[in-house]
Amino acid sequence: MNKYTLSNGLRVVVEYIPTVRSVSFGIWVKTGSRNETPANNGISHFIEHMLFKGTSNRSAKDIADLFDGIGGNVNAFTSKEYTCYFAKVLDEHLPLAVDALSDMFFNSQLDEGELAKEKNVILEEISMYEDTPDDKVHDEASRASFGDHPLAYSILGLEDRLTAMNSDSLRGYMNDMYTLENTVISVAGNVEESKLLALLEKHFGSFTNSKPVVTGGDAPSFQGDYLFFKKKTEQNHLCITFPGCSITDSNIYAMILLNNALGGGMSSRLFQEIREKRGLAYSVYSYHTSYADTGLFTIYAGTAPKQTKEVLDLTMEQLNELSVKGLGEDELHRGKEQLKGSLILSLESTSSRMNRLGKNELMLGYHYTLDELLKRIDSVTMADLREVTQRMLSVPFAVAMVGSNDKAAAQLGRNQFVSSIV
Repeated sequence: MNKYTLSNGLRVVVEYIPTVRSVSFGIWVKTGSRNETPANNGISHFIEHMLFKGTSNRSAKDIADLFDGIGGNVNAFTSKEYTCYFAKVLDEHLPLAVDALSDMFFNSQLDEGELAKEKNVILEEISMYEDTPDDKVHDEASRASFGDHPLAYSILGLEDRLTAMNSDSLRGYMNDMYTLENTVISVAGNVEESKLLALLEKHFGSFTNSKPVVTGGDAPSFQGDYLFFKKKTEQNHLCITFPGCSITDSNIYAMILLNNALGGGMSSRLFQEIREKRGLAYSVYSYHTSYADTGLFTIYAGTAPKQTKEVLDLTMEQLNELSVKGLGEDELHRGKEQLKGSLILSLESTSSRMNRLGKNELMLGYHYTLDELLKRIDSVTMADLREVTQRMLSVPFAVAMVGSNDKAAAQLGRNQFVSSIV
């Protein structure tokens, strides 16, 4: 991996992979729903959509035709803390991809007619999301954990906020957030780096919007609240959430290993107890989410209303065993091998490498080598696992539920592990 700076200060990170014929190219901007306000919630995601709706040089169909015509992929995504525009193409077509994406980045028209149509598209996306309770419950879990903090805001936004937005709103936000300091270009694949830098200088060297970095505000405090969203569903969808680790936390790999053992795979405790042994749920798992200055550890289960209490009781049993006994040495060893294997396998994709480069540069400003990452994983001890377990269970947990009846969930003692941790 090499890091460069263009003449205007724009950061570029590149990984040359001579054994492939593809290149993944991404433009990363450090802005997402965390940087929004109650009045403009959803604007980061709206801008992401609008950059595909035509420039002063290309129509939306021209953009689609270009990438389809070369067998490439172009897309974008918005998260809580960043937005990424990316393409994956054959190495010979990289100049076309850079030309098109830079055109979208700098010259999108944000036409009012297209804006009105895309508002409706996003409103349909919100409606689809609202009709998917196993997705919606995770947003409710963020609210139960972080309250009114912007990290709990929906990435899609709210209907009334979107309706009020216009071209000037989007341009103003882009002017504030789409700055040199907030932007990183990441490239992974079969590239000749001197030619790449000349290409990027040509298309991005005139980027001059420089402003002080706008942070995402103070870190949120963990709330440990209970939220129930009543909806007629066949299943109850539940999330139980605890404090986690930030992306800079020295114990982040201990938390990831704890997640793997508790609910991160088919051999995990929750999957084996709830699905395999008793058949009470099709989907039950846990996951860890890291942000710049905080994190969340979440357990999810979807089950029939009549089985909800049993699923929750079994989940509490597993958490109680974790609080009293911790993990075993065999679970730690197996988790390390699992994590190392998934990490190495992910590096076989140019897209994954591009994503890793861009996110690390944007959010951390530094990069670990593969050997350094493997060493960090191997160095996790039982004491580290006990420390992150104690952090998780030292405060009342948060509960969010989407379903028809919350009788079982409402009766959970959310502080039941606070005094029994290892």
